[in-house]
Parts: sequence; C-alpha cells; structure tokens
Amino acid sequence: MSDNSFSRRNFLKISGVGAFTAATLNVGGMFSIPEAVAQESKRPQNADEALEALIQGNNRFVNSLKKSPRRSAKCRKEIAAGQNPFVSILVCADSRVAPEIIFDQGLGDLFVVSVAGNIVNPTNYGIQGSLEFGVLSLGTPLIMVLGHSGCGAVASAIEASQDGTQFPGSINNIVQTIKPAVEEAKGEKGNLLHNSIISNVQMGVNKLNNSDPVISDMVKKGKVNVVGANYDLKTGEVKLVS
Repeated sequence: MSDNSFSRRNFLKISGVGAFTAATLNVGGMFSIPEAVAQESKRPQNADEALEALIQGNNRFVNSLKKSPRRSAKCRKEIAAGQNPFVSILVCADSRVAPEIIFDQGLGDLFVVSVAGNIVNPTNYGIQGSLEFGVLSLGTPLIMVLGHSGCGAVASAIEASQDGTQFPGSINNIVQTIKPAVEEAKGEKGNLLHNSIISNVQMGVNKLNNSDPVISDMVKKGKVNVVGANYDLKTGEVKLVS
C-alpha cells in the first residue's frame, strides 16, 4: 500500500500563484462586479501531465495558493460548445469532496463521476460506462479513483461485515460492493476504517484496469492510466494509494 504524498513527489514544484487580471461583469447595466481571471497554463497532453496538474493544484489548495483557473464568464462561453477535460475522476458523492476545488481546477477540466463509496459497480449503475465515455469520447488519458477519510459508505460496509447489518433499498447494494474491501483490510495492522478506505480504492483501480472491453484494452495499449488516491478531509491533502 503506497502512502506517497503529493507534496513529496519530485514534480510537486509550484509554478506560482499566477497573475490575476480583472474582468468586468455587467449586471443589468446598473453596476459592475470585478471578476478574477487566473493566468491559463498549458493543458495536459498525457497521463503524466494530467497527474502533475492535479498534484500541483492540490498543493495550491492545501497551502491556500489557489489560482481558481478557468472559472470566468469568458471561459464559460468558450466551453459551451464542447468539453475537453484532461482527467476522469471517480469520486465519492460526499459533499465535502469537490474535485474542482481540492485540485484547484476550472470549468471543463475534470470529467467527474460521483457515487457513494466511489465504487465500480455493475454496469446498470452507469459508473463504468461513464468512465468509458470519458476515455473514449472525451479522450481523457487518466482515470483517478478518489476515496476520502471518514467515508460513511465504507463505515457502513464495516458494520455490515462485523454485525451483519442490512441497509434499506439500493444502499445495501453499495455496502455489499464495498464489503470485499473490508474483508481484505481486516488482516492489516492499524485502523480498520482507514485501511478499508484504501483497500476500496485499490479494488476500484483493479476493477477498472481489468474491465473489458474498453478500459483494459486502452490500459494495455498505454493510452490510459488508472490511479488511486485518498483525500484527507482535515488537511485537504491528496495522497496516491496505488
């Protein structure tokens, strides 16, 4: 299990806060509100550059050096005709984990698929299909499975595993999907919840790497990389876990 902090990787150097210019947003012709526009940087062209962009963005977020790029009215109008994200992210639906914010990215940068427990579940959930769309139709060279500390879905799976608790409706399907990760983590030293969260992310990565026919084929051909990461709710830091 890797515990590599983004902040410890060699390419974690920050290019700077960036220059800000003021744009003017007219509202009803009565008054104007200054709008900050971050200096644009080169768009990532491959998986390594995409991961580096996420790493740099998270480091800015952790250190309160956010550039908040590509969030202007001008950008919104430019991307209305089509999107060109550089990464597909499978993330937990937790309201405290907003990829565009924690990675300091803007409109059209990230193709985000959100579901409780960041699970890769049966095809009728549309999760795997959404990620396949991201790599096939949108051309994202990187897929990230992103978990987070204190995940309630994983905690529920631990409860189901230890006490046999059954949850109502489709919630139980999510819990049952996570249970194998809990069982795998039980033999490890340390906190069971943390270990299960990491195990669940790694299981998602493995499922995607071997998901036929789309993603596994693109991984084998070197067109797509799949990585796992975990977000700390308290520190704001994202660490690679696979």
